[in-house]
Parts: sequence; structure tokens; C-alpha cells
Amino acid sequence: MGMFEDVHKHLLNVTPERPQVLREMENYAEETDFPIVGPLVGRLLYQLTILTKARKILELGSGYGYSAFWFSMASGGRGQITMTDNNIKNKKLAMDFFKRAGLRSHFDYKVGDSLKIAKRLSGPFDIIFNDVSKKYYPATIDLVAPLLKKGGLFITDNLLVEGKVYAKTTEKSPKAVKEFTESLYKDSRFFTTIMPLRDGVSIAVRL
Repeated sequence: MGMFEDVHKHLLNVTPERPQVLREMENYAEETDFPIVGPLVGRLLYQLTILTKARKILELGSGYGYSAFWFSMASGGRGQITMTDNNIKNKKLAMDFFKRAGLRSHFDYKVGDSLKIAKRLSGPFDIIFNDVSKKYYPATIDLVAPLLKKGGLFITDNLLVEGKVYAKTTEKSPKAVKEFTESLYKDSRFFTTIMPLRDGVSIAVRL
């Protein structure tokens, strides 16, 4: 990783302290080796929510609610956040964290296959955040396009896969992410930028 790893550590060091419950969620992720977007991407999600005045948000792959916590802080009591995950334990953890933090958004946590759940939903959503298993990334583009409003954001985490997307590898996850990246850039329904923040974040505007 070289310089990029040093930049990442520096950005973490200068990032302001988070609310207590959010720090507890970060500690839980570290203790259990659970993947979360972390405070660098969390702050980006917060900013994008503020900038777009997003109220209706859909998450594909919510875990125990870390990214939803940032979306909720930004949208406040007006936020309507639909969450998806296939683990009932994660739902219970998330709702407990939210309650203790006093978050005022409306949370609709649906347990099951995120992509199958999304197919049954109706938009338009202001933001759709994608953090499902990477092998499913290519399938998310056609899924989210009709669910997003014009000018809405399709945000996807882990576009660098710890550098494996530009290294020689036969692993399925990096190959799926590369396919997703190429398809998203070519898709005329979106205008896309990838930021090398943490493990890479794509921000695609629905045209």
C-alpha cells in the first residue's frame, strides 16, 4: 500500500471524534472483524446526504447499522431509511444502537436477500447505498436505476478491494468489482466518479 496506507492513517488521525454510540459500533467492528465503512466514508455519506437534502434512503447490505447511523444523523427526524440484511442478529444490534443514540429517523429494517427485497420496493429514493457481497455488484446497476430519482445518488463501497482490482488475481470478488466498475462508467443512466477514500467509493449520479 505504501504512501496510500500512510495517507489513510493520517486521515484517520485527523478525523474528529464521533458520538459515543458510534464509537462503540466502531469498536465492535474491530473486535469482531466486521466490515464497516468507517468514519472516513461515514463523513462522506453525511455530507452527500446534506448536499442532496436526501430524505428517502435505501441500503443494500446494512450490517448492524453503521452507515445508516451516518445517514440518520444527516437527515434527522425527516429521514426514511430502508435497511436490508440477511442476518436477524444484525437487525437487533442496529436497532439497539439507534435507540441508545436517540436517533429520530424512521428505520425500516428488512431481513432477507438485499437484492430480492429491493426488487419488491418502489422508489424513488434519493440515495441508494450499495454494500452487498461483491460478487453481486454487477447485478445492482440495473436494479437500482429505476429506483433512483433523477439527480439521486448511487453510492458503492469497496471499489478497490484492498488493491486487488489492479493486481493480478483470480479471485472472484475483485473480478466482479472490476466488471461492476466498467459497466457503471459505461452506463448512460449514470455519471460516475470513484474516490480513493479508504477502500474506494463510487458516487454515481442518476441522469
